[in-house]
Amino acid sequence: MNAIIADADAEQALPDDAAVLISIAPGPAATAAAAGPKRRARIPERDTRVSGQPGFVLHSYPHRETSLIIDVFTRDYGRIALVAKGAKRPLSKLRGVLQTFQPLSLSWSGKSEIRTLIAAEWVGGLLPLEKSALLCGFYLNELLVKLVARDDPHAALFNHYVTTLNQLAHLEPAPIVLRQFERALLKQTGVAGDFTRCTSSRQPVDPAESYVVDPERGPRLARAADAWPRVSGKTLLDMEREDYSDPATQAQSKVLMRFLLAHHLGGAPLNTRQILIDLMQL
Repeated sequence: MNAIIADADAEQALPDDAAVLISIAPGPAATAAAAGPKRRARIPERDTRVSGQPGFVLHSYPHRETSLIIDVFTRDYGRIALVAKGAKRPLSKLRGVLQTFQPLSLSWSGKSEIRTLIAAEWVGGLLPLEKSALLCGFYLNELLVKLVARDDPHAALFNHYVTTLNQLAHLEPAPIVLRQFERALLKQTGVAGDFTRCTSSRQPVDPAESYVVDPERGPRLARAADAWPRVSGKTLLDMEREDYSDPATQAQSKVLMRFLLAHHLGGAPLNTRQILIDLMQL
C-alpha cells in the first residue's frame, strides 16, 4: 500500500498552545572573522528523519486551520507528538488514516518536541473495536497519554498494547484485560515493584496473609491502622502471574489498581474511567 504523504504546502507555524513546549533549534554557526587565522569547521546536523515506524494514534487535536497535532505511541521511540499538515482538509487522505486503534507505519522528521509527519500508511491486521471495547480502548489511550513520558521508548509496553487491543477486539473479558494492561503499564514505566516479596520483611509474600501495597515501595503486611486497600497474598501472587481466574482476585485487584493509578496520576482524573465504572462496574 502506498504511503500517504502529509500535505507539504500547509502552514508552517507550530501551535501557540502554552501547554506545548517547543524547543528552538540553534541557528547556523557564525563564520570566523576575516582576520582570524582559522575557519571553524561546520558540524553536520544529525539526521532526524525516521521512516516506517510502527505506531498508533492516541489522541489528536486541531492545529491552525487545516492541520492536526497527533499524539502517537511508537514501538521504538515511545510517545511523541507530530504535526500532520493539511490533515483537516476535506480531500486529505490523512483524514481516513490517522484513526485511533489502527496500526500504522509512520515517517517523520524534526528535532523539536513536535516533529513533522511525512507519511502515514495503514498496516492493518487488527479488528476494529466496537461498543464497550471501544470505550476500553480510549481508557488505554488516556492512561498512556497521562503516565508515559514523551520520548521514552517502551517496546515491551507497545507490544502489550497491541495484544490488549487484539484481546478487546475479540471480546475477551474487559476487567481481566484491563487489569493486565494496568499492571504492565506501571511495571514498564518503573513505578511498580515486585508483588512476590514483602518489602518490610524481605520474605516471600504469603498467600494466606493480608497485605497493603505502598505505591512507592511495594507490598507489606497490613496493619490495623492502614487506610490503604487490603489484599490477600494470593491476589498479589495471582496478579504477578497474570492469573485473574479467581473472582476474589478480580475484585481485590480492581480496588488495588484504582488506588495505585490514582497515586501515580497525582490526583488527575481519568475521564474514561468513570464512564467505564458506570457502564461495566470495572
